[in-house]
Amino acid sequence: MNKVTLSLVIGTLLLAGCASERIVLLPSADGRQSAVVVRDAAGETVLDQPYAGVTRRLGTNTAYRSSADEVNERFGTTLAALPPRPTSYVLYFEVGGNVLTPESQAALATIRKEIAERPASEVRVIGHTDRVGSVETNDRLSLQRAESVRDLLVESGVPANKLEAVGRGERDPLVPTADEVDEPKNRRVEISVR
Repeated sequence: MNKVTLSLVIGTLLLAGCASERIVLLPSADGRQSAVVVRDAAGETVLDQPYAGVTRRLGTNTAYRSSADEVNERFGTTLAALPPRPTSYVLYFEVGGNVLTPESQAALATIRKEIAERPASEVRVIGHTDRVGSVETNDRLSLQRAESVRDLLVESGVPANKLEAVGRGERDPLVPTADEVDEPKNRRVEISVR
């Protein structure tokens, strides 16, 4: 599940009747590499480092290096108004059922706390299986896993209308394996809190 995270701020200023734009790549929340390409008539500029920036005046891009202080000064109010970035969690299961591992049971308290701290949170609970068993059985088991985690969250006080539970069976393995291979990391529920 390799995803490129883009973090981008665009500010527009009007200076003496001519429009000016500023584009700055912010660090990704999870520390992963991110990038954006900014094009103009002369070509393209790749922003692939945190705080790499471009100013655009009269259709021409000029690269520059911004900083956390400059971003905070120029865009702090806007950034503060944005909702928190989504957070993902992965919980693992014992073989053949919907019983969480002890480590995953302990992680539920952290997940509940984050959901409670977000004023308008939405939570997606996605169940997965390893490749042991039939596709149909794994589809049912993955949904049971997602529903059991959803139910645990509801029992702990999370409103049911904030939660969506879906099963993906063995279709999206974390660790690709051959059929009938027992892989603990594929027996999981992914929780996205946004």
